[in-house]
Amino acid sequence: MANQDDSFIREVNEELRSDRMKDAWRRFGRYLIALAVLLVVGTAGWRGYEYWQAREAAQSGDVFLTALNQIDAGNLDAAEETLAQLEAEGHGSYPVLAELRSATLLSEAGDTAAAVSAFSSIGKDRSVPEAIRDAAKLRAGWLLVDTGTYAQVSAEVETLANDGNPFRFSAREILGLSAYGHQDYDRAQEWFEEIANDPEAPRNALNRAQILLEVMAADGEIQDAG
Repeated sequence: MANQDDSFIREVNEELRSDRMKDAWRRFGRYLIALAVLLVVGTAGWRGYEYWQAREAAQSGDVFLTALNQIDAGNLDAAEETLAQLEAEGHGSYPVLAELRSATLLSEAGDTAAAVSAFSSIGKDRSVPEAIRDAAKLRAGWLLVDTGTYAQVSAEVETLANDGNPFRFSAREILGLSAYGHQDYDRAQEWFEEIANDPEAPRNALNRAQILLEVMAADGEIQDAG
């Protein structure tokens, strides 16, 4: 008897659930259908946008390659025009790559001040990926070693010299060279010793730092080469 009661109760519950589902469908079915349509259309639209972005980026890549070929051929005026067009109309990462290449052309042409300004501008642009911003700051810093004050160099790269930053060795070397060039030997010693005492320092950077520490010690510019 208990089994029959249980069976009857299950059937009643199933019927009630069925009735509730039918009632819910009558009330909300059209909204569910509309939502499903929106999801399908939205997904299709997003896929279409992704395809368009990929196609435009590929075209920008072709334009960038054209600029590089123009540079290799020595046709710098045409290359500058191509890069300017890419900066204004390019897609993906190519506009900022064009900016970097344009800044490099300025540097190679001897217009150091304009090149520093261009690299510095890229380094401050928060819309640019961090790694590219940091690379641009380093480029500005290297140019300023020979042409700028220590304060100008520091403004570009000192934040990159912190422990854990992947660019810290280059940043410390730039700061050390700038300090050395301005005869601030104590500060130069500090930066070169930070390289020399870092177990992760690349061999080339380590060797250069140790050489400069030895040179300063031999010349009596510092008391202790570390």
